[in-house]
Amino acid sequence: MGNRRKAREVSLQLLYETELAHKSGKEVAERFLKDPYCLLLEGSDLAPAALEEVRDFTRQITEGVGNNVHEIDRLIEGHSTHWKVSRMASVDRNILRMAVFELLYCQDIPASVTINEAIEIAKKYGTEESGAFVNGILDHIAKELKKM
Repeated sequence: MGNRRKAREVSLQLLYETELAHKSGKEVAERFLKDPYCLLLEGSDLAPAALEEVRDFTRQITEGVGNNVHEIDRLIEGHSTHWKVSRMASVDRNILRMAVFELLYCQDIPASVTINEAIEIAKKYGTEESGAFVNGILDHIAKELKKM
């Protein structure tokens, strides 16, 4: 598993905790940044440089989603037929938020990579339908943003 995948999975956990525990994103992220091994998944034996990359990308995603959540949610709702963001499963909603943040603000990451990563994470942590649900919404958004 690559460092960015680890960061995306950790970001999902942090966003999920923020939402369900009604904690501030900053509070949750600070705990991770103080003890990053508390959330690293599948073999947390990372070299210091790799750990720093995971921390940095995690911070970028969580802060980026937090700072732009209203814009991100409007875009998601505009491309999710008959689904309000508030009615989506929390895991799906936060995976979509992370991916839309990447599509909007991470110009160095190809849209196809962002979408594929989101689909794989949705399959791993969501329901049977999560991968297809996430794929459909992100594909529409990427096309509107002319990234595909």
